[in-house]
Amino acid sequence: MSLAILESLKRALNVYHLSEATLDSLMNIVVKDLFLNQELRRQRSKEFRETHGYITPSFIVISPSKACNLRCTGCYADSTEKVQTLSWDIVNKIVQDARHLWGTQFVVISGGEPLAYRSQGKTILDLVENNPESFFMMYTNGTLIDDEVASRMASLGNIVPAISLEGWREKTDERRGEGVFNQVMAAMDRLFQAGVLYGVSLTATSQNAEEILSDDFIEFLFEEKHAVIGWIFQYMPIGRSFTLALMPTPEQRHAMWQQSWKLIRKNRVFIADFWNHGTVVDGCLSAGGHNNGGYFYFEWNGNVTPCVFVPYSPVNVNDIYSRGDDLNTIYDHPFFADIRSWQTNGSQKNLLMPCLIRDHNKALREFIQKHEPDAIDRNAEMTLVDKAYADGMDRYAQEYHDLADPVWEEHYLHAGRG
Repeated sequence: MSLAILESLKRALNVYHLSEATLDSLMNIVVKDLFLNQELRRQRSKEFRETHGYITPSFIVISPSKACNLRCTGCYADSTEKVQTLSWDIVNKIVQDARHLWGTQFVVISGGEPLAYRSQGKTILDLVENNPESFFMMYTNGTLIDDEVASRMASLGNIVPAISLEGWREKTDERRGEGVFNQVMAAMDRLFQAGVLYGVSLTATSQNAEEILSDDFIEFLFEEKHAVIGWIFQYMPIGRSFTLALMPTPEQRHAMWQQSWKLIRKNRVFIADFWNHGTVVDGCLSAGGHNNGGYFYFEWNGNVTPCVFVPYSPVNVNDIYSRGDDLNTIYDHPFFADIRSWQTNGSQKNLLMPCLIRDHNKALREFIQKHEPDAIDRNAEMTLVDKAYADGMDRYAQEYHDLADPVWEEHYLHAGRG
């Protein structure tokens, strides 16, 4: 994976005419601060471990607004006509506190659609500008990236958009709306011409799992369209119109594991699958993580959840700040502490099955029953009382366990022995 990252950067430097600000941020924040020196985070982690028992979170994810100009089928954000937004002051404070308290300089912005965010006369790009010591990655549908937006990203330098696709035109337009694929292609061209590095975010479902990782599609994105990074999100049954039927089947998930590593090793393409690449990051990263650090998810109402795909919150950042507390109060909450303990006590025996909500849903239900966190929306409430949902998740986990265990034994536990 590290070699794939290096090769991706090499390709980018060869074909991009990077803006001066982008090149400066890439070298000074990404390469020096996040990968090599890590001086700020090492210092904070040393102090933090003495008090909290773990190193600091390595990044944070914020969805500052529910606002979105699309209504994609099954979107976890569950965007509706009622726009809910986290105030700019709070979003900015989260980013700055994460850097000051934890040494966390990598911030992921999700949505809704981040470029639709408006608060106190500010936009997401104002947040990026106000925090030049942090590096931002923004998951975006790409349809709001016009020439002006691309130009401003180039002048800022410390943001990389990851543009969402479902595959080729037919699959993308089927889920996201007619004409979206063409809009995304135009946005990619604008970013490339402006000298802005960008990546892709690919949602894998039972209907497109083979297509999005096909040799032709990946070659198109990384060679012809100049994407630098790729993220695979396997569909999770939460959010609007959630359904277990859209999850990649256990067989498809196993095939994705094989194909993704072929692309990484042979093609030197940096493409990360949060479910199939648990071996890269030592398992689950939710609730602040454990050995290698992890993250928290802050959503538009201020709710803080263990991760983007676990929609249950024991605490609200608005309440935390209103009473004068800070992000460490969130970190120390027993709900999150129990998840970190679960991560470190051997419960993730097979790192090909790292996901708390999908691979270990029974454990998640036990944590929810014990700590009674709030469901962040009606859909999350429904899953708690839906026996068919729980049974289906448990059945999926067992079926994938039967496929993944021999792989774990052969390729990870006993590789090179005898």
